[in-house]
Amino acid sequence: MNSRYQNTQTKLDDRGKRVKAPVIYPPIPKQPDDIYLRVSTSERLDFIAYKYYGNSNYYWIIAEANGIGKGSMQVPVGMQLRIPTNITKIMSDYESLNK
Repeated sequence: MNSRYQNTQTKLDDRGKRVKAPVIYPPIPKQPDDIYLRVSTSERLDFIAYKYYGNSNYYWIIAEANGIGKGSMQVPVGMQLRIPTNITKIMSDYESLNK
């Protein structure tokens, strides 16, 4: 899956306008093989996702695992990030929730 919106369904709102259905994210529990890093320079979630997963579209996994809400892709300097490594399970759970 290249985009987290690939399987997102559309629906009609109250005015009959087509809108995307809400995206449901799976819980991402801590695992013993998760990677931890402290951000020492200004970094972006999508760049970090590309470095660890080979796909910048998986930035949302790192955001969810670290409780980073919507907004900027910038990660504050000094923040410790958890990089989940069980991406196959996470993507399977995501796809199941958003069918």
